[in-house]
Amino acid sequence: MVAAQPAAAADPAGYQNVRINEVTSSNSDTVELYNTGTTAVSISGWKMSDDSFSPQTFSPSSSTIPAGGFATFNSPKGLGDSDKLVIYTASGTVVDRVEWATNGAKPAMARCGGDGTGGWVTTTAASTFGASNASGCPSSTPAASRVRINEVASDGADTVELYNGGTSTVSIGSWKYVDNDTTHSPVSISSSSPSATSIPAGGYVTFNSTLGLGDNDSVFLLDSNGNTVDSVTWATDGAKPSDERCANGTGWFQTSTTATLGSANSCSGSGDGGGTGGGGGQLLGGGGSLTSGCTPEAPSGTGSTPAGTLAWPGGPDVTIADNVCAFTTSTGPEGRDLSGLAFDPANPSVLWAAKNKNWLYKLVKSNGKWIPDASWSATGKQIRFAGGTGQPDSEGLTVGANGHIYVTSERDNTNNTVPKDTIMEFDPAATGSTLTPIHQWDMTSQFPQLNTGNKDDANLGFEGVGYVPDSWLTANGWVDPLTGAAYNPANYPLHGSGLFFAGLEWDGTLHVYGLNSDGTFTTFGTIATGKVSVMDVTFDAGTQRIIATCDNTCGETHTFMKVNASGAIVPDVTYTNPAVMPTDNLEGFAIAPTSTCVNGLREAVWSDDGIYGFGSGSSSHGHAIYSGTFPC
Repeated sequence: MVAAQPAAAADPAGYQNVRINEVTSSNSDTVELYNTGTTAVSISGWKMSDDSFSPQTFSPSSSTIPAGGFATFNSPKGLGDSDKLVIYTASGTVVDRVEWATNGAKPAMARCGGDGTGGWVTTTAASTFGASNASGCPSSTPAASRVRINEVASDGADTVELYNGGTSTVSIGSWKYVDNDTTHSPVSISSSSPSATSIPAGGYVTFNSTLGLGDNDSVFLLDSNGNTVDSVTWATDGAKPSDERCANGTGWFQTSTTATLGSANSCSGSGDGGGTGGGGGQLLGGGGSLTSGCTPEAPSGTGSTPAGTLAWPGGPDVTIADNVCAFTTSTGPEGRDLSGLAFDPANPSVLWAAKNKNWLYKLVKSNGKWIPDASWSATGKQIRFAGGTGQPDSEGLTVGANGHIYVTSERDNTNNTVPKDTIMEFDPAATGSTLTPIHQWDMTSQFPQLNTGNKDDANLGFEGVGYVPDSWLTANGWVDPLTGAAYNPANYPLHGSGLFFAGLEWDGTLHVYGLNSDGTFTTFGTIATGKVSVMDVTFDAGTQRIIATCDNTCGETHTFMKVNASGAIVPDVTYTNPAVMPTDNLEGFAIAPTSTCVNGLREAVWSDDGIYGFGSGSSSHGHAIYSGTFPC
């Protein structure tokens, strides 16, 4: 399921993967937290409350919980025989909650059947704080604790599905549930249109939450004594169309492409979720339905991930960050083909985007989504080749040192069997709804292999471009392939203050150019990325690397390029996308400048050329932009 940015700016990435794992109301009143996720989570400044006092700060054994790790603390106000415990982030977002009846947490109440994921059981053995609960769990889990929240849908009727993984029938007629609003009192299942009031072994019961289930919400299931049996937490839109356990009845939660309430989970969704034992992030839909004529395109050309590729280093959470079918135009009414992305270094609140069918967008954030800047153009601006002709098959773009937008095109869509590999310079301050280039550099003759009369070959040209400052090339000792000596920008007086690295989709190579102010250009040769294809190119000042991005053709990967000891630009490290992302034609990629960093993370953005998401019926269908985080 994909996931979302934290519910509030101060909430650390992956906060919903932290779960209460064990509690004792004896002597020390100790609480254990467990991180079900794949990355460390800071719990600095977090708070707790019980059923009588307001949120209080606590002193954990560690301010950061590593992936699969524990942290413990002693309750600052004590925990009673019949009590509840609520954990909050520093901003007040509810993370998890557990409730118990008289002596329910003596000697301890712990998750059994998996740390962070199991059902709550009152243990009879000594507590196991700071370690796995398994050794303290009873050999036979009580029948009630085998009942699990199995699926949750926050659309329409706000339905919850329970599954009985035990071997005997469990009566739930007097059980209750509550959401994460601490002002709400638990509501009985019997008053919430249940499909039945008992669950047979291996069977299901559904009911409709009268509390409503919204964004950034939870469901906590309580037995007839008031003990918490199970819970699930999700971020924005995480339960749309539904969140379900995968495998059915036992696994972690993920977003499903189709709700299967009352029957076994399909597990047809988008990877590990951020519910109980979530481990990953959530792919959270932006809502809405396809507009007339908007027709997403299934991905093509899926290939293997290169050997040695590392996992995504940023947060596991990703959110859909645009409105559905937001990029329909007169030349692209189907809404597809949003490709290149680039943050504006001078104004990182602006994201530039190129649509293949000759459109340029200036995007700004509004309520967590990237939308066209209405003061520039609410519908984007159409771009032309020099002289105001043609329809550039615009793929990649970058922002130059002069603030101008440089866009690549691989052909003219009015004659799409013929390649036209160009880089065009546009002044974003120019008025009017159509932009023509200030300069245009045509490199088509360098790629005769693309000129076969076949539109597919013509479509394998310049797919991305990145502006790389001279200062980085000289500071890192890049050797000029034209001279065999250290690169000296003064040798090329008309080129400005940096070079342009164009990515060729045909073979995954980067082609380096000095774009001269008189309309000529200097070719500095070719660089191998180690990938079979390149879809976007960007220079990231934060990592001091050139990034060559490839979509599903190369397993959704990003290769960071450096200058080696010999002065050559070579691959340094390759990362996959976050595990929760769809495997689509994700052709655009950009990382925000480090000036935007919050809690050690900055935004990373992807664009889906086919707006396919996880397919028809999924919450991501018809959306083009995804937002996640990358380390500072």
